[in-house]
Amino acid sequence: MYKILANTIFLGKDVHFLPECHSTNDTALSMVRRNVAMEGSVVICGHQTHGKGQRGNHWKSQPGQNLTFSLVLRPDFMDISEQFYLNMTVSNSIRRLLHDYVPNLEVKWPNDLIVPGFGKIGGILIENTFSGKKWEYAVVGIGLNINQQVFESPTAASIRSITGSHFGLEELFRLLISQLEQGYIQLKKGRWNEIRAEYMMHLYRMNTWATYAANDKQFAGKIVGITADGKLEMELKDGEKASFGLKEVVFL
Repeated sequence: MYKILANTIFLGKDVHFLPECHSTNDTALSMVRRNVAMEGSVVICGHQTHGKGQRGNHWKSQPGQNLTFSLVLRPDFMDISEQFYLNMTVSNSIRRLLHDYVPNLEVKWPNDLIVPGFGKIGGILIENTFSGKKWEYAVVGIGLNINQQVFESPTAASIRSITGSHFGLEELFRLLISQLEQGYIQLKKGRWNEIRAEYMMHLYRMNTWATYAANDKQFAGKIVGITADGKLEMELKDGEKASFGLKEVVFL
């Protein structure tokens, strides 16, 4: 199951499948620290018991129903200040593949995958290791709800719950790793304007007035862009602009 991939250049040439694990990101980070993982290594788990999400949340997944895996990358060709481009690249690559199954899939800043009207079907958590100002490794954790049909959260969904079809996990994994590699090569080639444009084109609530909360206060805002360091840029009702970091704003 989940064998070494033949259709890629470097991603998926070193695949570690675990029937069950605490967190694929934790496992991959441990392998990096022990020098037993290289760029392109993949850790994939059949049942992730304590998957990590943004804001300290947990990613809950039923055994054998979804895709939960982590990639080891070494984006040392980028400056630390440019790291959000990796987030955008990964988000774009996943959305590009899943668009064939759920065409209205959008990216919710910074890197959740949602289908408006149905819910969240995936999330990305990137954990970086640095040495001074040099980027050593990035461990990219990806969780995608594929065949699960019962969820604890009312805001969660899966490709199957949306389409009614069952999907082969190994085939989707193979296609997804190939798409992620193509996106990463695009990043290496410096096609950053294309990456940013694609991300913005499919950004949830882009140029739409909606309600948010910050500092325990609700407000109306319209997403108008992303700053160079990955902050969410909004226009407020009074015409002023404000930018928010990851833990500074909540979507309502």
